[in-house]
Parts: sequence; structure tokens; C-alpha cells
Amino acid sequence: MSAFHPRQISISDYTYDLPEERIAQFPLEERDQSRLLLYQQGRIADARFTDLPNALPAQSLLVFNNTKVVQARLRFQKATGGMIELFCLEPLEPIREVQQAMQQTQSVVWKCLVGNNKRWREGRLEMPLGPSPESGVLNAERLAPAEEGYAIRFSWTQAERTFAEVLEIAGLLPLPPYMNRDAAPEDQNRYQTVYAAAAGAVAAPTAGLHFTPRVLEQLQQRKHQAAFVTLHVGAGTFKPVKSEVMEHHYMHPEQLSVDREMVEQLLRHLGRPVIAVGTTSMRTLESLYWLGVGLSMGSLPTEEDQLLVPQWLPYDQRTSLSVQEALESIIHYLDQQGLTHLQATTRILIAPGYQFKLCTGLITNFHQPTSTLLLLVAALIGPAWQKVYKHALANNYRFLSYGDSSLLLP
Repeated sequence: MSAFHPRQISISDYTYDLPEERIAQFPLEERDQSRLLLYQQGRIADARFTDLPNALPAQSLLVFNNTKVVQARLRFQKATGGMIELFCLEPLEPIREVQQAMQQTQSVVWKCLVGNNKRWREGRLEMPLGPSPESGVLNAERLAPAEEGYAIRFSWTQAERTFAEVLEIAGLLPLPPYMNRDAAPEDQNRYQTVYAAAAGAVAAPTAGLHFTPRVLEQLQQRKHQAAFVTLHVGAGTFKPVKSEVMEHHYMHPEQLSVDREMVEQLLRHLGRPVIAVGTTSMRTLESLYWLGVGLSMGSLPTEEDQLLVPQWLPYDQRTSLSVQEALESIIHYLDQQGLTHLQATTRILIAPGYQFKLCTGLITNFHQPTSTLLLLVAALIGPAWQKVYKHALANNYRFLSYGDSSLLLP
């Protein structure tokens, strides 16, 4: 365990000047025509994303996040004409697991951000779910303050509809705040990965937006393997670090789901390259190790009845458990519980000082200054992150969600 503790990190050491015009506002016409910055052991080269299959180490296992973005923004118009926007963050009742909560009928309670909150002093909001009275109505009732938001009860007529169907009808796609625009028709397709499957994210796992069926087929032809995990990306991914030192920064919780077969796939792949497609996949993979550690010791905490990886666990927990032993502990736990999937919550912070357990490389976009995502990149490649970002800025790479990509191999 490193003597340096990430609690001591000053976020001002992880910033750079990002001109507004370098933030990509719209996607490229073709996903896989984005640029690809290659960083390997100190060397930088420029390529296209279609070059990825040839740029990867031989027999790499790529781990993708198959979460699907939901239309989480709901705009209600009051009888007086004022607009109230509710941004659904995470389920509270009757169940907190995202994918099951999306299948609830009749009513649900979610934690939401409330836009124009001062204009909603009391009463219930209503929104038609179609052009005719037979289409039904969505109601929203504010219950109580919740951490960084409010508990909102949604109920709807035509009670056989799931909440996922209600959001599909009534909701708007939640583009990142730095785009400063409403979603366009093209975003409905382009702000999802081509392999998105598990509905529940309020932001896309953007490293995966570059992949096309053509690139996926070429990866297979080059004998690379693919595996899938689910981590539902929360709005906290855009939350800036406002504390001077990381000790006072609170990591947002995110729900993850990994099936038994995928854990077995990781066990079979030990000793060969594991490349995370995006920071969310990396957070999931590294959380798996610490979940295995906790399960093996019988000391893993829980949050709302789910297994939890706390923010500082990797830095505070002394362990000599191997990756193989940690993954085998997960298999043993699933077998004992009669489960096919591991469901858990992670608050893990991956920052300089972190010792990687599973990931040997990362495919990722270019992230905001003073963000926890930039800390994760710095944890992987060290001070070279400055060299990488300086090169990207000097060579007209596009930044953030719809921006260009990089393959980082320390």
C-alpha cells in the first residue's frame, strides 16, 4: 500500500485550460471516424478509431458497459404557465435497484433534481401522456428533501405501463450540461452505444460511443475478446470537485451489475491484457476486486441492502488477496446465495496512489479539468496525463462526451 493517500490530493494540480470551442457539441457523422490518441509507455501517436483493433495488445479482453441512457428529464407545465423540470437521478421506493425500478407499474418514488423549485410551492404536477384523454396522465408529487434533491412520487393512469415506458413517452434525453442545448433527433441514437441494453443511466458511457458493428467485428477477427458489465452512470459523473483537497469530496454512488459468466471470463483471462472501455467499466472492474476482498473477509459494508465499495476502501484496507482469490470469492458468494448476477453499489475513487488490480489499459475520451475522471486517468498513466492532454489540445482533438478517443497503455 502506497504511503501517499489520495485524501491529500489538491485538485488544483489536476486542471488545464479547456477552450469552450474544443468541447464537441454534436457527434461526427460516423461514429468510428473519430480520432484516436495512442499512448503507450510514454510514446504518443495519432490514429483513427478504426485503427483500434490493430493498436491493442494481442489477445486483449475489452470490457464494455452496456448501460442504456433513459429519458430522465421531465418537463411539467403548471396551470399558471410556469415550467418545472424534474431530472430523475435514482429510485428510492418500492425498490432501489435501477433495472427493477424501471419495470415498476402504477407508481414509483425517485430522487430528482428540481428545476424552478421555488415556483413549485405546493400541489401536484400533471402531464398528458399522449394527444387524447385515453393516453393517460403522469402525476408528480414532491414528498421530502433528499440528498442533493427531492423525493418525488410519480404515478400514472394506464397503470400497466412500466416506468421505463412512461419515461420513453414523456421524458427528454439528458445531454450533459456543458452542451448547453436541447437534445436533437440525432441524439436519440448517437447518445447511446450500439450495444446498450440495460436501461438506467442518466449519462452515456461515452468511451463506447465510437464503436460500430464494423469495429466490433474487426476486434473479433483480431482475436480480441469482449465482455460486458453494467454500471448505471449517474449525474454525479459531471459533478465538479469543489473541495480544495479530495478528503472533503463525496463520491456519488453508482449501481453495478456483473453476471457470474463474466467473472469466470475474467478468471480465464488472468495474466493477459484487460482493457476497460471507459471510466465506468474501469470503476466496475476495480470495484469487483474490492468486493471480492470484502466477501472473503466477511466484512463488506452495505448501503440500502446492497453490497458497497466505500470511497476510500482501496487505500485503507490492507490485503494480500490475489485477483484470482478475490474473483473466486465472488463466485463462491453467488453460488451460496443462488444468484446469477452480482448487484452492488460503488463509491470507489480511483486517483493517483491507487494500485490497479484488473485493468491494464483504458479506452476513454478527454475529460473535464478538476474532475474525478481526470484523476482516474492520472492514476493510470501518472504525470504523463499532462503530456497527453497537451498533445490533444495542440493537435485539435475534440473533447468531452461527443469528442475524440484515446487508448492509454501505461
